[in-house]
Amino acid sequence: MKVLVVGAGGQLGLALKRVCPPEVEMTGFGHSDLDITDADSVAQVFRLHEPTVVINAAAYTAVDQAESDAATAAAVNTEGARILACAAASCRARLIHISTDFVFDGCASDPYRPDSLTNPIGVYGRTKREGEIAVLDEMPAGAVVLRTAWLYAEAGKNFVTTMLRLMAERGEVSVVTDEVGTPTWADSLADVIWRFCDGPAASGIFHWTDAGQANRYEFADAIREDALELGLLDREARVLPITGDQYPTAARRPAYSILDSTAATEFLEVSQSPWRTNLRRMLTRIST
Repeated sequence: MKVLVVGAGGQLGLALKRVCPPEVEMTGFGHSDLDITDADSVAQVFRLHEPTVVINAAAYTAVDQAESDAATAAAVNTEGARILACAAASCRARLIHISTDFVFDGCASDPYRPDSLTNPIGVYGRTKREGEIAVLDEMPAGAVVLRTAWLYAEAGKNFVTTMLRLMAERGEVSVVTDEVGTPTWADSLADVIWRFCDGPAASGIFHWTDAGQANRYEFADAIREDALELGLLDREARVLPITGDQYPTAARRPAYSILDSTAATEFLEVSQSPWRTNLRRMLTRIST
């Protein structure tokens, strides 16, 4: 199986490489290698490599910056997704397109299903939702849109690495209590993506996160607790609870981001690991 990964330099792309099955021939392209908004460049790469599966892990993910840079966010998240889908369809490759919980408004009280009504509340979420629509329009039977939430890894800029840095530098962080979601390890998502590549052909929208839920404050406090036990922090740190109105940002975040992954677990016949377990596994790997 020849798999082309777009966005290979990001935290998910690196995780895909780390857990790539030995029988897979994976070729990765980072942002500097391939501009997904350039249709001619994308078509040339696809003709050269002739992939059987394409994984689109590329995205404009600067949520706050997107509010003042909507054109770039749309170029990458919407038009780039459409270009990749057209190229995949032209070479009869399957496409796995990674999307986000930000396509929802966060007003629900029960986990969002793949068929739940979307209603993005910011530029990032809107452009990602439009990218989903573009992919499914171009490849109604050959593409999987896989939504995830609160993704983190040991490298790159994410909530875990930011908390570790701030705790080490300041000894104290303030974190909101009114955003609820499921922290999801990039390796966990990468493993599920490879299962979609290798398993029966699927199409449509699926969700995947680790199991359980937490608010941002609880997530940060778990990071603090494990980091101290594993020697990643050389002094005690404090996590202070605040509300979102005490920490204003350019973009609104969904207050509730729990995704229902039942369709994926049943289709792939796999189970979700608790987010707390996977956080510990990742931090242990950093410490060793």
